[in-house]
Amino acid sequence: MNTLRVNDIDIAYDSYGSEKNETILLIAGLGTQMIRWTVPFCEMLAARGFRVIRFDNRDTGLSTHFSNHATLDFEALAKTLMSGKRPKIPYTLDDMANDTIGLLDALGIVKAHVVGRSMGGMIAQLVASQYPERVLSLTSIMSTTGNPELPPTSPEVMALMTRPAPNPMEDEAGYFTHSIAFAKRIAGTAFPFDEDEYRSLIREEIQRAYDPGSIGRQIAAIAVSGDRRARLAKVNVPTLVIHGVDDPMFVPACGKDTAEAIPGAEFMLLDGMGHDLPAQLFETVIDGIERTARRKG
Repeated sequence: MNTLRVNDIDIAYDSYGSEKNETILLIAGLGTQMIRWTVPFCEMLAARGFRVIRFDNRDTGLSTHFSNHATLDFEALAKTLMSGKRPKIPYTLDDMANDTIGLLDALGIVKAHVVGRSMGGMIAQLVASQYPERVLSLTSIMSTTGNPELPPTSPEVMALMTRPAPNPMEDEAGYFTHSIAFAKRIAGTAFPFDEDEYRSLIREEIQRAYDPGSIGRQIAAIAVSGDRRARLAKVNVPTLVIHGVDDPMFVPACGKDTAEAIPGAEFMLLDGMGHDLPAQLFETVIDGIERTARRKG
């Protein structure tokens, strides 16, 4: 594990594969840590001839947290946005995209392939549109454009995601029950949900850093990001959009809209995939990332 100073905050990261190879930068999703890009996934991707870097976004894991800011009031946020005003929030998705470029700068990497999942896909989209000279290819996984006309996440799924979880330091069993229920709800249908593996993953996340307020601050960053389609129209690198047929967080129309917004983007719709990345799909997804990275123009 390594840490670098980027944009006046600390960013934690690690790396797989030879530094001589082209870099693939993996960007994590909402409120989750870099370890969601599992070691087997990173090693499989590095074995294709890439240097693979995963990192903790600001406000997650071992990177700098913004815990001194007030806990997000979702109702107040919605009212402010509905009134057309910009809410006061600690950071935006653009700040997170700038962190990504700052990490590349700190590592002396001129260009990289960017791969993001969910919120990480949104950040990757912004990086590719804002810094075209720094991006070799873009892979956006289970993400969306911010198009207000797209079907929204169902209230039931949103409620599961945003309701307060028990404090794992006081009620570990309750916390696991809460987290596993949500993970099962957003998982796909094609592969059995590995509860033991997921339990191990979230236990590791708790041990690395527990900050229940970070998910709200990142939701706020997403909320003010708005419609990114005009920016996505400027993306001029090989692009792959991967989405699951069973995704209840961002329905397949969100992935289709992303692919349609980016000139020349390939759309890969996977049967049985939800808003998760099970090990059974690693090879399929890695094949797509590699194919996109090898594309010219």
